[in-house]
Amino acid sequence: MTTIILAIVIGAAFGAVLDRIGATNPNWIGKMLSLTNLHLMKAILLAIGTGSILMFAGQMAGLVDVGHMSVKAAYAGVFIGGLMLGAGWAAAGYCPGTGICAAASGRKDALFFIAGGLLGAAAYMMTYPAWKSAGLLDGGKLTLGVVPGAGYDAVSTLPGDILGIVIGAGFVVIAIALPERLRGGGEAVAPAE
Repeated sequence: MTTIILAIVIGAAFGAVLDRIGATNPNWIGKMLSLTNLHLMKAILLAIGTGSILMFAGQMAGLVDVGHMSVKAAYAGVFIGGLMLGAGWAAAGYCPGTGICAAASGRKDALFFIAGGLLGAAAYMMTYPAWKSAGLLDGGKLTLGVVPGAGYDAVSTLPGDILGIVIGAGFVVIAIALPERLRGGGEAVAPAE
């Protein structure tokens, strides 16, 4: 029961942060994708970089158990799905997490986004055997670098924890170095409404 309560508290806090940085507003996502306001992109890169640094440094310090690390298999279907997710994100202005947070904050358009996502998931489940037989779901689980104790094959012999920290630091540097906009106008005010 404690785990469920903790998950609800962390989820609510995460949703509140998403709403505060503007990720639940499709207009701000559109501005980010059109490069007219990079506030949201900077926040995303900073969050990914910080999370990567903390996770891999925690693994090196023995504070994070690598047994909890889950690596998704790399196969053609993942790349096709990623392209479809990106196209849907650009068209709707939501990704799955931000769409749910937007609905929780009262945006009615997010309800249509969620319904579309559920229909898409149902269509995938119904056509899964066809995708499986086509070989689009065949692939292995690989990491970029070797993570001791994780049990996954690696693309390189580089230490995965160090590689994760370096890549995370790169994301943080990019987030700090990015200007507020790369193209055109667009106000540089905070996105929270």
